[in-house]
Amino acid sequence: GNLMNKIIYAILTASISGILLGPIIIPALKVLKFGQNVRDDGPKSHLKKTGTPTMGGIMLMISLIIATLVVNRKFSGAYAVAMIVTLGSGLLGLLDDGIKIIKKRSLGLKPYQKIIGQLLIAAFLSTYGYHNVGSEILAPFTKNTLDLGLWYIPIAMFVVVGTINSVNLTDGIDGLASSVTMIVALFFVFVTYGLGYDELAIFSACIGGACLGFLRYNSYPAAVFMGDTGSLALGGAVAALAILSGLILYLPIIGIVYVAEALSDIIQVLSFKLTGKRVFKMAPLHHHFELSGWHETKIVATFSIVTALCCLIGLLGLL
Repeated sequence: GNLMNKIIYAILTASISGILLGPIIIPALKVLKFGQNVRDDGPKSHLKKTGTPTMGGIMLMISLIIATLVVNRKFSGAYAVAMIVTLGSGLLGLLDDGIKIIKKRSLGLKPYQKIIGQLLIAAFLSTYGYHNVGSEILAPFTKNTLDLGLWYIPIAMFVVVGTINSVNLTDGIDGLASSVTMIVALFFVFVTYGLGYDELAIFSACIGGACLGFLRYNSYPAAVFMGDTGSLALGGAVAALAILSGLILYLPIIGIVYVAEALSDIIQVLSFKLTGKRVFKMAPLHHHFELSGWHETKIVATFSIVTALCCLIGLLGLL
């Protein structure tokens, strides 16, 4: 009844806000010259993307805030924590993007500054999870839970930092991170609704809606990029949902694309350092497919399909 209404209102409010924000924020980002400096080492086809406004993640964050104000006025508990983690990660990304733009270079914050920021966010989320959700996590495809005891905090922190960075890596072609994360958010709407985590169900709906609205401008050919502002915020949101619902072990299933993007990057670096040979044409994984002749839209569609199927497998594991 009431909860389902709130979920639908959350999706509608977040997505419509995002669609309405486009004509206001995208021109503003252009005026402020928040254009993308495309990395020199990316696919050559991406050089034409230079100058596309970035930092569009601001739109995701604003739609999330609007939907929160409209649908969920009591700002407490798991909802508040998820919001703090998402917006905190987004602000870290905003700093990163801001420095890139001001200094006119393709690297923003120094890697150790990024990691310190992420570790602080991870420590906050994991400590809250330990004290309020407990150290037990659901084991996929069984009725059992695993009690991690005090190991919960370091494991959860590793998951949070890993998730944020993996979503960040996934954001490499038009609409990819927003499409995949929209499907993952929808999975969390179903699951948290079913498990009785009402606040998290509304939060996932806001995230899914924000991605949906943003895709209006971020799908190929992108009129705006989310930047680290967006990818770190979405990574924070996905991590928060997994930790606060006890679904850490489901993340590699539903977030198979994030995992594949991160692993391909790690494998490529290690292989090159150890053997001097590359496993992929280019890492992370979406670039490998691009250089194999796939169009960006085909990669986004395929990665989305894989995500949807793995989310269904994840649902089976929970039933």
